[in-house]
Amino acid sequence: MAVIVFDLLILGAGWTSTFLIPLCKDRGISYAATSRSGRDDTISFEFDPTSDDPTPFQSLPPAKTVLITFPIKVAGASTRLVRLYQQTHVEGPKAAFIQLGSTGIWDGGPTLQDGSRTWTDRRSRFDESNDRARAEIELLALAPGTHTTVLDLCGLWGGARNLKNWIPRVAPTKEVLKEKGSIHMIHGLDVSRAVLAVHARFDRASGQRWLLTDGRVYDWWDLASAWGEEGKQGRWVRELMGETGVRALPRTPEFIGRAMDSREFWETFELEPVKGRLGEDP
Repeated sequence: MAVIVFDLLILGAGWTSTFLIPLCKDRGISYAATSRSGRDDTISFEFDPTSDDPTPFQSLPPAKTVLITFPIKVAGASTRLVRLYQQTHVEGPKAAFIQLGSTGIWDGGPTLQDGSRTWTDRRSRFDESNDRARAEIELLALAPGTHTTVLDLCGLWGGARNLKNWIPRVAPTKEVLKEKGSIHMIHGLDVSRAVLAVHARFDRASGQRWLLTDGRVYDWWDLASAWGEEGKQGRWVRELMGETGVRALPRTPEFIGRAMDSREFWETFELEPVKGRLGEDP
């Protein structure tokens, strides 16, 4: 019996898969997905980052690209996952691996601590003591022998994740709001488009870490003034603007102190984000 090789294996069918699976269907890309429970026609699978037991991997189908959606923080776990998958899938094409990471590896790291740079891009120095960053380094070191890449994502929105609902929690008082600066976002659809772009042209991605945003720098004061609770955040923003000499919103990246540049990914894969403004998801 011929072995079915899927185009994409999604390890961890969570929020991202609610956008990625429909996009795969629309484009005719074959896929399989896992979850811990095996719900909704997924394959039951749970990765133990400390175990060398290949048994859980034997239930996974062969695939051209494996997408790791869950965070890996244990030393040696990235190498272990790749090795156990390859060990149990010796026939068919050699899989490539995409890890979804976080732009948080740049937050508070050397780039920001020295105060000399406002802008961060994928080549900026990051916090190498961060557990996720160390796991990324480990995964990327497997290239070129095994195709690997990391997509470090900023704040995620879309579907049930509506930024408008976050304002009361993010800025419960004027004092908290005063300290809020920039925020970077990307929609689940654009994350999915990025994953499939890498899958299609892994030669452009292998061994590389990428920073993904929708190409904009958002200002928390600007968002709070538009979407805050009546009589609260909007008034606080107006007062803070008067107190700090801010004449209009949004404040510039130089004023709010942190800005991320994701142009290189979109240029490399000849894409543009299609969800470039925050708000209600149609």
